Amino acid sequence: MLSTDDLRFFHMIASAPSLAEAARRLNVTPPAVTQRLRALEERVGVKLIDRTSRGLRLTDEGELIASDGADIISAIEQLSERVASRTRQVSGHLRVAAPYGFGRRHVAPVVCDFAKRHPAISVTLALSDSPIRQMADNWDIVVHIGALPESDRLVTTLAPNSRILCAAPDYLARHPPIQTPQDLTAHQCLALRENDEDVTLWRFAHAKQGKVTVRIKPVMASNDGEIIRDWALAGLGIILRSEWDVAQDLAAGRLQAILPRWSPPAADVVALLHARQGRSGRTNAFLQVLRESLAAPLWRRDFTPPA
Repeated sequence: MLSTDDLRFFHMIASAPSLAEAARRLNVTPPAVTQRLRALEERVGVKLIDRTSRGLRLTDEGELIASDGADIISAIEQLSERVASRTRQVSGHLRVAAPYGFGRRHVAPVVCDFAKRHPAISVTLALSDSPIRQMADNWDIVVHIGALPESDRLVTTLAPNSRILCAAPDYLARHPPIQTPQDLTAHQCLALRENDEDVTLWRFAHAKQGKVTVRIKPVMASNDGEIIRDWALAGLGIILRSEWDVAQDLAAGRLQAILPRWSPPAADVVALLHARQGRSGRTNAFLQVLRESLAAPLWRRDFTPPA
């Protein structure tokens, strides 16, 4: 009655806070998820999920399918791994989550190369403004940038990444000089909303003057880093962005670093992983390729962060 596709589908729903979020992770419409869930419940003959004011609640039967289904999926994947290991072939389905911009620019090309190297692999790459939300057990690797919440996952650093305060020369020429972090309160600031962080609280540290925290009032905000950078390039305000995103613009003079002696907290690129004994061979193989790709970050070849 149940196929492995059914089990994977239900596991995705069971790990999501809502059907809308499950639809987003599955890259389908919410009505499609609702219709497929209804068809699944009709086939098994019982209700699997109750919707409450607080979200989704699994019925006893839903808990059974989610729990035992996860074990079955894991057993099938382990069997595939064992068979593949005898032929030294990397196979199975790899699930990777990453931030929008960084994922498009630096993770997607690695996924492409990895798939070419290993034809027996299938891959799901999910991009979002907060990949940390994808930390359910069904994701093999979660690429993250910035502060980390508490998690039982292992964390490994993939590449160094500073945050840089910057703006277009045109903006800086039209506005009062910025000599201290406190001066930012009188300027137009652009905020990137990501990772559920307080994006209006900008922190800085100086070798001699210590630490300073500034509460900005953004004139414009978005959850897409590319949009924020484009707004800054257009002279609309000041941004606090990762060097991977603005290094080329800084090197070309399209953006100019501000307060170079005041350092925002670093935001290294990290990967969140399952425990070593619970990781598949394909996950370890992809992690190695990803490490190799980021061993000498492209963004540091033409630009060195301010000291």
